[in-house]
Amino acid sequence: MIKIYHNSRCGKSRECLAFLEDSGQQFEVVKYLDEIPSFEELKSIIKKLNIKPIELVRQKEKIWIENFKNKQLSDDEIIQAMITNPILIERPIVIKGNKAVIARPKEKVIAIL
Repeated sequence: MIKIYHNSRCGKSRECLAFLEDSGQQFEVVKYLDEIPSFEELKSIIKKLNIKPIELVRQKEKIWIENFKNKQLSDDEIIQAMITNPILIERPIVIKGNKAVIARPKEKVIAIL
């Protein structure tokens, strides 16, 4: 089953959701601002994305700039910052099995469909 971590206030996320709807494939929508992923879930997503935790952070968000920028944080501390402040999680994330992409642009989803 395909899963999209979605923020309805984000244009790129809405575009990706429409792209998935048009694909005809079944998928599950996770509104991650309401259904905040657990530490282990976020760690698993990062592993599937094959990136470092900092690469999933929206580093231009005010919360990041005011509270975390220029601090030496461990990977676990970065993951915890995203759980405490889920707006920091880059979006949309699309997962299928053991593969995942940050769907920016939305066409990146094609690689895992």
